[in-house]
Amino acid sequence: MKTITATFTTSILTISLLLGFLSIGQSQINLDYQVPPASILDLVDAPLPPFIRINEDASKAVLIGRSQYKSIAELSEEELRLAGLRISPVTNIGSRTRYGKDLTVLDVDTGNERQVTGIPSQARLANFTWSPDYSLMAFTNTTSEGVELWIADIESATATSITDDNLNANIGSPFYWMSNSKSLIVKVLPDNKPDLISSDNLVPSGPTISVNDGKKAQNRTYQDLLKNTNDEHNFEILATSVLQKVTTKGKTTDFMKADMYRGLSISPDGKYLLVTTIKRPFSYLVPYRRFPSNTSVYDVGGNLVKSILDVPLIEDLPQGFMSVRTGPRNFSWRADKPSTLVWTVAQDGGDANLESEYRDAVYQHAAPFKDDKEFLIKTKGRYYGMDWGNDDFAIANDYWWNDRNTKSYIFSPSNPDQTPKTIIDRNYQDRYNDPGSIATTKNEYGENVIDLQGDILYMIGDGYSDEGKFPFVDTYNVKSGKTNRIFQVDDLNKVEDLRSPINLKEGTILTRIESQSEYPNFAIRNIKTGELKPVTRFENPFLTMQDIHKEVINYKRDDGLDLSATLYLPVDYDMSSREKLPMIMWAYPVEYKDKSSAGQVTSSANEFTFPFWGSPLYWVTRGYAVLDDTAFPIVGEGDDQPNDSFRKQLVANAAAAIDAVDKLGYVDRDRIAVGGHSYGAFMTANLLSHSNLFAAGIARSGAYNRTLTPFGFQSEERNYWEGPEVYYNMSPFMHADKMKTPLLLIHGEADNNSGTYPMQSERYFNALKGLGATVRLVMLPKESHGYAAKESILHMLWEQDEWLEKYVKNKSNLDEMKE
Repeated sequence: MKTITATFTTSILTISLLLGFLSIGQSQINLDYQVPPASILDLVDAPLPPFIRINEDASKAVLIGRSQYKSIAELSEEELRLAGLRISPVTNIGSRTRYGKDLTVLDVDTGNERQVTGIPSQARLANFTWSPDYSLMAFTNTTSEGVELWIADIESATATSITDDNLNANIGSPFYWMSNSKSLIVKVLPDNKPDLISSDNLVPSGPTISVNDGKKAQNRTYQDLLKNTNDEHNFEILATSVLQKVTTKGKTTDFMKADMYRGLSISPDGKYLLVTTIKRPFSYLVPYRRFPSNTSVYDVGGNLVKSILDVPLIEDLPQGFMSVRTGPRNFSWRADKPSTLVWTVAQDGGDANLESEYRDAVYQHAAPFKDDKEFLIKTKGRYYGMDWGNDDFAIANDYWWNDRNTKSYIFSPSNPDQTPKTIIDRNYQDRYNDPGSIATTKNEYGENVIDLQGDILYMIGDGYSDEGKFPFVDTYNVKSGKTNRIFQVDDLNKVEDLRSPINLKEGTILTRIESQSEYPNFAIRNIKTGELKPVTRFENPFLTMQDIHKEVINYKRDDGLDLSATLYLPVDYDMSSREKLPMIMWAYPVEYKDKSSAGQVTSSANEFTFPFWGSPLYWVTRGYAVLDDTAFPIVGEGDDQPNDSFRKQLVANAAAAIDAVDKLGYVDRDRIAVGGHSYGAFMTANLLSHSNLFAAGIARSGAYNRTLTPFGFQSEERNYWEGPEVYYNMSPFMHADKMKTPLLLIHGEADNNSGTYPMQSERYFNALKGLGATVRLVMLPKESHGYAAKESILHMLWEQDEWLEKYVKNKSNLDEMKE
């Protein structure tokens, strides 16, 4: 009787599953948005703690209430996609902007919280920025018609609107604080703003024609580009602003005329402005940041002081990630001077393929910008910013992607003939030997400069090692070159992240602490006494997951490379019985130039378990083992490129992970799924095509045909014609005939990521379908590369759950039917 009942129950389950997915074999399905099972839905609906903005001395914080998701109705609002931007033409702000809904002022000493009054009940808040003196916070509120500027007074916990809803937030920040903390420069829409041209039922006046004069112009496959003269017209209108000055009391005065303002930076002393504007001609090949531009210096009265640079349209950079345009670039203000400009110029013609002893040279020019520019330093790699100290001390940084090298040089800005001293020369992917970041402090201008105490500076590091993560503070003697460790976190039960110094003379530093079941909270740590003073006290919103089993497992690939992953088991899992669970493995490949760095472990079992929208962790509540952050290094040492053996290494990584978990006795290796997003989706499709390791796969927002990204992708610099075999071998589309494993494809219909056109999933699905593979394609309306609408996310989770239940957890039922 028991046998008959069991067989009948199994049959009913099989029929139910088949009925639920009977429509998979059909070409098209009309389906309303679905929701996942309750155990997943409860986690998705869990209210998250607010975002936090902490002031300089960590005495006050602003807590920003947030809505975790948008609605599909919000994503369906009118949107223009122009020159790499996504704009709401009604409100003139990024159409994908994520908003806060309210503000609370937190007094750190007392723990007292005060709701900021005056904010509208249906507020959509963004662009939160402290005033230079930290007494105020500016932010925008998006109304039904536009964007207005608000000021919150921290002492009184009150907020006031100081402009109409006419700000232009389409490109960059819509406002900039003046150094006196009493006024701001705002970008507003011109009063005579022309009408936009609608593309609906538009009769074209002629074809769109692109030409090339024989120059090489190898560009990535950008999306949301301009397509015709109507797009050009609309882009110019939406990019054009008038600059005004507005006091914190709301008094407005005109400042600078209408132009396409791309960026604005105020000098440390507040006397000059560095302004970059966009010019014509526009391009249909590259986004707006590579359009022609002019950079000039103005005084605070809006008067032109000096035209600094005109940059032409950039469509033809030399090949390679490290190639740059010729001429001055990367302008910024020197932090330790009142008003001195700094920039860099390529020494190799901007061509990374040419040999050159030095790649960049750095120059400066002090106000009033009438004398000649001054040379500062040359760097071996591409210049990557400066840590400023004083006239006699600064640290320049560079990096070179091809060999993953970074260097830092101590030099004297006032004596550029003096030979710089290289103090760091390392592989930046080597986390175990990372010396940390240089600690800074605020100077008289409110700018961050090196916290130099005589000959001593401080380094704050993550402290990754074979034994775990132990953040540290070191002192470094700039004359002797000796390092001394003055503090190290040794807590083996929690994960701590030393964020930023408050007052290192007194020993205080802002830190962030979490554990597997304790939500990340901020605290002030005294590194001299070890004392911890809480700043926030956020509770764990995911209590149903706090007792799951979590461990970081370490294992080796067949070539001896060290690998790791984080394994999760259900709350009620009996460790003694070793029940064989179905499992989902989630991963994202990363390229390395050496095996040592590739084998390093940077995850911890003590990290907070956080199931975000795209996480596989939800399925721990559904009786699955989950292997997350599974290491998938792709290594190419010396002259070998990682992608030359991409498929082989991919399969070796997966096999090693499965063997490791199987050896522990937790999983049924016949019921394992693999999944990933973006490049992880690309990984998933390749694994299913070239191995028999998995029962099913989930691939979200991936690219599957690399001939559609012919001028490079991810970390591949070679173009298709230089390495056709690489592009062919790595493209799952080219091997669709080998697909024998059920694959769920999900993609946002409005994906804006370079290379992952929605067409990638559509064409791949058609190929798999035509060749008889088991495949389902879900196109999420209005969604970009990352999904935002709650309806979309819930449906995505439902699709994934249904797929895993049928093809993984209950795989034996399908096997029985085939027999």
